Amino acid sequence: MADAAEPPLTRADWLAIAAALAFPTLATWAYFIALAGSPAMNAAYALTKLLQFSFPLVWVVLWQRRRVRLTAPAPAGVGIGLALGLAVLAGMLGLYYGFLKASPAMARTPAQAAEKLTEFGIDAPLKFFAFAAFLTVLHSLMEEYYWRWFVFGQLSRGASFGLAATVSSLGFMAHHVLVIGEYFPARGVYVAFFSLCVAVGGFLWAWLYRRTGSLYGPWASHLVVDAGLMWLGYDLWQTAARSVAS
Repeated sequence: MADAAEPPLTRADWLAIAAALAFPTLATWAYFIALAGSPAMNAAYALTKLLQFSFPLVWVVLWQRRRVRLTAPAPAGVGIGLALGLAVLAGMLGLYYGFLKASPAMARTPAQAAEKLTEFGIDAPLKFFAFAAFLTVLHSLMEEYYWRWFVFGQLSRGASFGLAATVSSLGFMAHHVLVIGEYFPARGVYVAFFSLCVAVGGFLWAWLYRRTGSLYGPWASHLVVDAGLMWLGYDLWQTAARSVAS
């Protein structure tokens, strides 16, 4: 996805960027924490995602009156993205199966993961894999469009690459802090470490987007990482089920 010529940012544009940085964290708090277990949880999730992912196009096309066009994938960018994603996946699986799974820090995590899935109405493997496919394929693309194309892209019009990438990546990290904190309560070191990993990932994806001018590379990387996370989520869910059965 690419844009036509970019005029300077206005005060309204800066306000839109600030809102885009803050909204996902507020939305995550609402549906993932405040409404957890409530009948309104899924509706809040759907509504906030609709608002989040529609806002960039509405702002760019209707307010800024700029044309948006799709670009063809850059093979080199996709290759780099896949390599980054596979490297992260290898590290993630190695850390989980080599240390974390048997660590006291994750003693309660399987039950917490199972509880969250139940709150989302996921009570069978088919539902889990359908939800995992949505998060891995479509949601990862929407996050790249939101965080790299819109937030990082807009910031890049008024700030250096380093500042734009850092601010957008910290915004990308912020709502993950709330999610990670639900699975590692009272484990601040783990929350800080994994949240920092998210921010570093966001920075690398911003770098790749800037390098290639295309979302396909960051999306490929994000997709691989999310697929790994879904696998770990399934393993945690099954661990909780085996614990209950025994």
